[in-house]
Amino acid sequence: MTKTMIEFKNVTFRYNAQAEPTLKNINLQINEGEKVLVVGPSGSGKSTLGNLINGVIPENFRGDLSGEIYIDGENAKDMSIFDTSLKVGTLLQNSNDQFVGLTVAEDIAFGMENDCFDNQTMQTKVNQWSKKLSINNLLKQAPNSLSGGQKQRTGLAGLLVDDAPILLLDEPLAALDPMAGSESIQLLQELHNELKNTIIIIEHRLEESLTKDVDKIILMNDGEIVGIYNPAELLKQNILNQYGIREPLYIEALKSIGIDLNKLHDIDSVEAVDGPGVADRIEQVSAKAKSISKYNASADILSIKKLNFAYDKKVIFNNLNVDIQKGDMISLVGKNGVGKTTLSKLIVGFLQPDAGEITFNGDNLLNKSIKERADDIGYIMQDPDKMISKVMIYDEVALGLKLRHYPKEQIKEKVDHALKVCNLYPFRHWPISALSYGQKKRLTIASMLVLSPKLLILDEPTAGQDYYHYTEIMNFLSQLNQEQGLTMIFITHDMHLMAEYSTRTLVIGDQTILRDNTPEKVLDDEALLAKANLKRTSLSILAKRFNVNYNDFSNYLISKERDNQHE
Repeated sequence: MTKTMIEFKNVTFRYNAQAEPTLKNINLQINEGEKVLVVGPSGSGKSTLGNLINGVIPENFRGDLSGEIYIDGENAKDMSIFDTSLKVGTLLQNSNDQFVGLTVAEDIAFGMENDCFDNQTMQTKVNQWSKKLSINNLLKQAPNSLSGGQKQRTGLAGLLVDDAPILLLDEPLAALDPMAGSESIQLLQELHNELKNTIIIIEHRLEESLTKDVDKIILMNDGEIVGIYNPAELLKQNILNQYGIREPLYIEALKSIGIDLNKLHDIDSVEAVDGPGVADRIEQVSAKAKSISKYNASADILSIKKLNFAYDKKVIFNNLNVDIQKGDMISLVGKNGVGKTTLSKLIVGFLQPDAGEITFNGDNLLNKSIKERADDIGYIMQDPDKMISKVMIYDEVALGLKLRHYPKEQIKEKVDHALKVCNLYPFRHWPISALSYGQKKRLTIASMLVLSPKLLILDEPTAGQDYYHYTEIMNFLSQLNQEQGLTMIFITHDMHLMAEYSTRTLVIGDQTILRDNTPEKVLDDEALLAKANLKRTSLSILAKRFNVNYNDFSNYLISKERDNQHE
């Protein structure tokens, strides 16, 4: 008989600070050994569901809870947070929030120390799991010095040593480059195959999550469970986009060219999907491709010459040279830790180069203060909490305008417009603490847009965004580029963003710019992708499988999508 590990019976939960419940009448059963994916738009209740599973609610967040929750057969009401932690190991979205040890080894052993394990057992387990997760050569390093993928493996090792039968992972792909994300999904599959434990993954990135087996997918919206599906069943439902979840790119493509998804076999695998007329139709539309209209970039707006920079004698850049033209939309890509964010900090003045020059519209930026640079260059950090300084949403967006002594009426007009664009206007009088991670991300974008910058640098702009808000923000930024010539640099791991919205791609590696080319050319260079920890998109894989030119196929699809948006 199958054992039930997690069960929700008519569960409703409302936070004390909110008028309406975040979860409504949830009924759910997850069995032993199942691998479950939880998806839904921002604010749908995914994280609240996870916090009820691991006991963070009601331990840290208070509210009205009704219904019954059972964890491994025990009523959650009778379990302390410590009791629950022995059943449920949680990997947080931000790995830095998980670390408590000064070294990787100390961090992995922390839970066992609290449980009074003897030294020999702790050492044996640390060695066992660090080797299995390929971090045994990092045991003496500080966790905060690691790459995103290494941090995640360290956090995971700290959970696995405790032998918790349930693993809960909150957005495990959010901070990882494409290759590290792929390796993370592969690692989870290997652990699942070996340990047969119950794994629950809360994740926006559906396509990457489905590259390995998933038993069922829980689709949430507005605090309710829309349905529970197997992957193939969900992909044929044609409902993901309406609930703010991006369909796999190859599914979007097949639908766009008129393929009936119900007639396809192996729909949940881009490597195997096929059906009547697919090959002929892909060939037909690729032959009709036309070039994409993009803003005509002109004079250099930003120029970097012979740039050198090192952290604590570790060379990050050596003789880096690049020119950015007015109107460019650039994706800055490369493996974690290669210097993408460092380059942006050098541009805005948070860091100073060891040698070289940086000019903006012909002026030497190195002679300007951070505030002076901020009049022309907007910088949006990857972690929104590091940018936020006010309590209320409206005040945060208005801050830059107030510091520049704009009239009160003009401030209100600009702030209201930015909040509407970023879909935050209904929450303008809310405290920022009530926002989700994705909503905070949009808030920081709004706080920059009100200042009308000439260059906008966005560090992982789509991280934590559901498909609806991703599309809304990126289409808005694209419109600004087309109509006003606003120059943008996206520091991103998102190959979809790179392919759809960029005019140029800069690949950083080996202390310099490895490649400066169109997104299509970059995605078609397998050796470069491997070197930079990037991945081909599923659209590229589909084009290669059916022997059509990826550039032609991609251009046809992008042109059709833009035509549809203008209808």
